Amino acid sequence: MVEEEARQGQGVTPAEGMEDDSTSFFDPTRFKILAIGVVAALAGLMSGIDIGVVSGALAFFGKQFHASTLALSWVVSSMMAGAAVGSVSAGWLSHHMGRKRALILGAAVFAVGAAGCALSWSIPSMIAFRVVMGVAVGLSAFTAPLYLSEIASEDSRGAMVSTYQLMLTVGIFVAFLSDTYFSYSGDWRWMFGVAAFPAALFLIGVLFLPYSPRWLVMQGRHREARQIMLDLRNDPLEAAKEIQAIRLQLETKQDGWKLFRTNSNFRRSVGLGIMLQAMQQFAGINIVMFYAPKILEYAKFDTQSQVWCTAIIGMVNMFATFVAVGLVDRWGRKPILYVGFTVMAIAMVVLGCLLHSGMGSSGAQMAAVFVLMVFCAGHAMSAGPLMWVLCSEIQPIGGRDFGMAASTLTNWVTNMIVGLSALTLMETLGAAGTFWLVGALNALFLILTILLVPETKGMALAVIEERLMKGVKLRKLGR
Repeated sequence: MVEEEARQGQGVTPAEGMEDDSTSFFDPTRFKILAIGVVAALAGLMSGIDIGVVSGALAFFGKQFHASTLALSWVVSSMMAGAAVGSVSAGWLSHHMGRKRALILGAAVFAVGAAGCALSWSIPSMIAFRVVMGVAVGLSAFTAPLYLSEIASEDSRGAMVSTYQLMLTVGIFVAFLSDTYFSYSGDWRWMFGVAAFPAALFLIGVLFLPYSPRWLVMQGRHREARQIMLDLRNDPLEAAKEIQAIRLQLETKQDGWKLFRTNSNFRRSVGLGIMLQAMQQFAGINIVMFYAPKILEYAKFDTQSQVWCTAIIGMVNMFATFVAVGLVDRWGRKPILYVGFTVMAIAMVVLGCLLHSGMGSSGAQMAAVFVLMVFCAGHAMSAGPLMWVLCSEIQPIGGRDFGMAASTLTNWVTNMIVGLSALTLMETLGAAGTFWLVGALNALFLILTILLVPETKGMALAVIEERLMKGVKLRKLGR
């Protein structure tokens, strides 16, 4: 049956399919998949720019509108509120509209939000447009990795999906560089407006992307799915097998809410996913991403030094992500998390001590920047990407959509809490006290990782699910 399907479409036989350019130095099919991956991953670039841009623009915007600490906190956190809404609606939209159309919608909404932020005339208008941008970020953050995983071949899926997280860190770095450039004029409107350009580029690029073959099969459009899969694979037989595998997978109906209500073991995996995302955000990375210039102000840096040091921190955050991609399948998940949480806990305690000492010398200032870079590297190589990997591995197939939705919502809600409370904490506890608190939280997360997080390296998802449903302890679900 599979071989027969492979001969359909444009009348290509398996033998003929093997005579393509796969043996040549330049493989058009691989190049096409790479191009599709880069375009789809631009959603991560947009999200990263939105996360990063506010750190440099906040001081200039606040000065012009005489914003209070609470108002500035809402400017930052309103994006995460919108992202929570976007992530909740993303599953329904990507199912009914299709992954491609959902990405088009996300790009268009993002462009509107970025332009609105640049043209804001008051604090409430800025908050409103930040919510709009957040909706686009939440929608894209859910849909882009989903689309990438459904377009990629089996041997390239990990790398393709990882490009989203990588592009996210690139976006943060680009935003920090842009903020640095415009900081000389103090033009916060251009800092926000720059985000509209990659959104427009992404919108144009997505128009030329193919539909997801999996989504087409879900809609009963099997001929179209087969044609696109043939176009994305060198081997027609491989394409037919993938279509058949998709059909078999779709026989397992998703009814996560019912499973959540009736199965305590599934509730354990959902709870673990929620805990992992809360750990990722309360580890403190977005205190640095959102408020790095403010932190450096406490360290007695002048305005220009603040934005340049912030850009350097963003660069470290970007390059450290490569470490996680290279080590996750060699070291395993838990050893990397052990290193990450240990490094972050020590870095935050040391930073608190430096700030408590009064930052009386240039050496102390440089030490503070170095500690911030070490902290960001620790997060980017561990909790940043690995929490998403673990969340996708621990959910049983019958409730995967529900479990991932709960994890994603938790990520944005806790992100919003961090954005909303960080400035207030630094004013009430002091900068040193705030970072000592973050250091203590990272020490707690190290303990929780030891006690509750499973090691899933090299484990088949079916085996993890079987052990979960038998009631095996969470930390023993894997190796």
